[in-house]
Parts: sequence; structure tokens; C-alpha cells
Amino acid sequence: MPLFCSGKCLCPTRKLCSHGQDQKWHDKQYKKAYLGTALKTNPFGGISHAKGIVLEKVGVEVKQPNSAIRKCAGVQLIKNGKKKNHCLCTLYGCLNFIEENYEVLVAGFGHKGHAVDDIPGTGIKVVKVDNASLLVLYEGKKERRRSSVLMVKTQQ
Repeated sequence: MPLFCSGKCLCPTRKLCSHGQDQKWHDKQYKKAYLGTALKTNPFGGISHAKGIVLEKVGVEVKQPNSAIRKCAGVQLIKNGKKKNHCLCTLYGCLNFIEENYEVLVAGFGHKGHAVDDIPGTGIKVVKVDNASLLVLYEGKKERRRSSVLMVKTQQ
């Protein structure tokens, strides 16, 4: 049986190939990779970390059956201006090192941007505060700078 036919025989090669090309687009991962919408909707724009400015400190209540208040920070990304309301501070007491208008480095947290464990809407964690790692600040190996507050000029 020939691989390419003149159209007079019952060779199904062309039909199978074109049907296979059509069916690729029904695959979720293929469509996500080749349409480019994953990069458009991703707040980081395809990179692993991004810098942002802290807007506020937030306490997020966890889902049932747990009961706690997780300490988070509301961050606006410098790169594209997108606001992320819940960026988790992972270590105990690390929210004390974060103040409003500080520059922080945030990274993805767990399931590709989706919520992790019992914390609704939190897919990002804070990694650095003013170019100092949260882990180093938590362990006391480094002091937080006092004069690092960002000054915003208002036009009068």
C-alpha cells in the first residue's frame, strides 16, 4: 500500500493526518503551550520571580476544618502593575520585617499559581525584603535597613 496516493484508492493517510492535527488543539497542554495565552495571563509573565511594592498587610482566614489566620501581604508588581492581594509570608513572625511601601521579591508557591493547602487565593510567597532574604532576617544573621522606605512624590 503506498504512503501517498493519487486519490483513486482507499488510502486514509491524508484524512488521518489532518484529523490528528485538528485533535491536537483539544489537548489542554498543547493549546496552552502554543497559543501563548499562558504568558499573557501569568502575572509574572513567564519568569520565576518578580519585584513588587507592598501595599498592605493582610490576615487571611484558612478553609475548614482548620482555623487560623495566615499572615500575607498585598503586593503590586513593578513589572506590569498587577496587584496580588495575598502573598504569603512563610516563616513564623516574618510579617514584622515587612512594612508598607517596601520593595519585596515574590516567587511562585506550589501548584503553578493555584492556591496551596488551606489558604484560599494564595499562590505566591514573599522571598526577599529590601534585597535581604526573609530566612536570613528570621534567623537574625542580618538586620533590616531602617531608611529603606520608598518616598513617593505627590504633585501639588
